[in-house]
Amino acid sequence: MKRNWGTKGKTALLASAATLFAFALISYPKQSLEASIRGLTMWWEVVFPSLLPFFIVSELLISFGVVNFLGVLLEPLMRPLFRVPGVGGFAWAMGMASGYPSGAKLTARLYQEKQLSTIEAERLSSFTNSSNPLFIFGAVSAGFFHNPQLGFVLAASHYLGNITVGLIMRFHGIRKERGQPKSRRRPFSLPYALRTLHRTRVKNEQPLGKLLGDAVRSSVQTLLMIGGFIILFSVVNQLLNVMHFTEQLAPLVRRLLHLVQLPEELDIPVFSGLFEITLGSQMISETDGATLLEKAVAVSFILAFGGFSVQAQVASILAEANIRFQPFLVARLLHGLFAAIFTYALWQPLYVETATRESGHIPAFFHILTYARPEEHLGLPPYGPLITMLFLCLYIWLTAKAASERPRRS
Repeated sequence: MKRNWGTKGKTALLASAATLFAFALISYPKQSLEASIRGLTMWWEVVFPSLLPFFIVSELLISFGVVNFLGVLLEPLMRPLFRVPGVGGFAWAMGMASGYPSGAKLTARLYQEKQLSTIEAERLSSFTNSSNPLFIFGAVSAGFFHNPQLGFVLAASHYLGNITVGLIMRFHGIRKERGQPKSRRRPFSLPYALRTLHRTRVKNEQPLGKLLGDAVRSSVQTLLMIGGFIILFSVVNQLLNVMHFTEQLAPLVRRLLHLVQLPEELDIPVFSGLFEITLGSQMISETDGATLLEKAVAVSFILAFGGFSVQAQVASILAEANIRFQPFLVARLLHGLFAAIFTYALWQPLYVETATRESGHIPAFFHILTYARPEEHLGLPPYGPLITMLFLCLYIWLTAKAASERPRRS
């Protein structure tokens, strides 16, 4: 009976939320359109052209057996530290290089290739999703704060927090694995890794054109889904501001800020950052009444938490592979907490002492970054839309070609 009431309550909640969202769209069409265009522009100019190469290359590396090759070499490192196979090292490195949500995409792909168990996939997805260095150093530090040296503290705390989460999540699901046979731990062996590379390529031997086409189609399809979530949460964030929900819910954030001794002026920026990290980071950098250290701690939490927009993207990717989302959500909360703590702990050695030692002798490219526009650190706006358009046309052509080649059902 209780379960039935819980199901009905969930149905009522979802239906009410969807109805309220539709009513808000009708009531504020101009603001919704502006937010939608803003989200579309970000995806069109930045997200698509920056993530597409990583997705395509990742698909090809998996198909050619390079990931299995790296997995054998990284097994002695990844298995003892994080309780995941060596192939997880590839997902970890690519996730840090390309940013959200590449780690989830690669984890789901490896799980579908049966190179990860369910528990291992949940562990791997929890610490392979992070902000990329270009966003931390360029957009946030140089673009929003006009302080490139701040990027060293933010990046160090972000990735140290990520490693700490991985070390903690190694204990996730350990009880379920007790009754299962343990995987054989192989020592570092280059000849065996090369044999694995060859066997994987031969097993998946297909024409190069077919592999390239499948890689492009899969990558573009994922990026289309990501674009939809970016636009959706851009509109949601704008409607929350217009309907004054942000101001009404800000006191809850204010209480949490008071517990950690951060100024209450950060309440609305942090709340906005819980939905979208770019907007939240910019609002935090423009907040008066908070010191640079307090702003850095708040931004570190936002960058590590990822925002509900990123989490929705990851949830959709993991759901397609039947991987639970709850461990990822717990990991994001832990990552935000550890990143904020590391920022406070590393502030003196990595920022204060460095800034004092290098005062008056800042590299020239730091000045260039400081006065450039924030969007220029996220990608190449002049060429981004052209790249997006070309690959969307290629995706349409590949999809139409694949549909025409399917045998017609009688």
